[in-house]
Amino acid sequence: MTVYPLSALRAVALRTQSLHSANVAESNLSRGSSSRLSSAVHLHRTQVQVSRPAVKGPTRDVLYEVINQLGCVQIDTINVIRRSHYLVLWSRLGRYDPSDLDALSSPLERHLFEGWQHAASYIPLTEYLYQLPHQRRLREYPAEMTNVWLNWPGSAEILQSVRQRLHAGDSATTPDFEYNGPKRGTWWDWKPAKYALEYLYSIGEVMIAERVKFQKVYDLTERVLPKWVDTREPTHEERDRFWVARGAKALGVCTARQAGDYTWMKVSRSKLHVESLVKDGILVSIQGQLANGKTSGLLVHRDNLSLLQQAADVSLRAQRTTFLSPFDSLFWATRRDEMFWGFHQALEAYVPALKRVYGYFCLPILHKDRLVGRFDPKLERQNGTLRLKTLYLEPGVKPDEELVAGVADSMRDFLAFHDAKDLIIERSQPVEFGKKLLAAM
Repeated sequence: MTVYPLSALRAVALRTQSLHSANVAESNLSRGSSSRLSSAVHLHRTQVQVSRPAVKGPTRDVLYEVINQLGCVQIDTINVIRRSHYLVLWSRLGRYDPSDLDALSSPLERHLFEGWQHAASYIPLTEYLYQLPHQRRLREYPAEMTNVWLNWPGSAEILQSVRQRLHAGDSATTPDFEYNGPKRGTWWDWKPAKYALEYLYSIGEVMIAERVKFQKVYDLTERVLPKWVDTREPTHEERDRFWVARGAKALGVCTARQAGDYTWMKVSRSKLHVESLVKDGILVSIQGQLANGKTSGLLVHRDNLSLLQQAADVSLRAQRTTFLSPFDSLFWATRRDEMFWGFHQALEAYVPALKRVYGYFCLPILHKDRLVGRFDPKLERQNGTLRLKTLYLEPGVKPDEELVAGVADSMRDFLAFHDAKDLIIERSQPVEFGKKLLAAM
């Protein structure tokens, strides 16, 4: 496997940078600075630390461009504050109108669609064709649970009824279909028509036409999908190769496994594509130092080499403080938080309350190029109060004036984004951090 030395990047700026992860082979790198090449490249590529001109507010074009850079934005239902897909864009852009994101997938705009990539996500329609191989596979070889439902008594009739409604020219939502049967369990308590709609969605027969108060509206793909969208179906291998390259590019700097992890691809599938992409020069191999001081083989997409050079030249510098959704793509790839930032991201929403360490829906705090803490928020919508149930700094992080000022500035924008006027901190560790933050607000 070829190693790409920084000397081939004109030996850029080795004199000043301590590289938390991406010190490249054949170079002698200082270890004293807090500036890190890999985190700078990653935070820039994922749009978290991109410098933007001061404007009244991000336009829909800007929102779309961020999503296009990321590849997709995960959709989630948890709404103790604004839902995750809105938070991901706020983290990068600051305050914006959430209805603009809704509009990008609406019938009037139709730049995004709902599909499955890393998870259920908003994805640019330019990449719709890469959904087609999986849809075909699900049509030809339904998943085990789907097979059970398809062969359940009455399912065929329900499926026919749903299809008839859709082909009659009507879109459909789950509440459109009555169900008076028994409750079927605590989790995934779907009524039969919901199973039918989701099955048709999974095989590509229908799409999510829009959402009304977050309620999915289903309609036939032929009515939802714009005519300009490329529907030439790639092979599974072509799709996987594209997604591995897409993942590596979105991540900035990554391990071989993480390139596939970005789209939740098994290592057994992604490994050969990584090797092929390296052989073809699309991915470039480097050696990097991780957060624990150990050296590891890493990958850089060739389109990111200029960013690597800029980071080493100190022209790509993290300056912002922001808060990240626990579903942010920064955390998708396996152990990326620990390997590159020495931070363990924990989503505890699905953990019993007594076993939670940090809280239900903790948002990591990104200060420049470091993950320095987290907080567990709850928006009280009726009285416009944002309540932080817990607020933590990582061990060894001090609440100095610069950090407090950065967090306070972002918190003011975060409050405004949630139409909240008051901030309450129930518990802070250390205690002085909470006191200083409230004083700075």
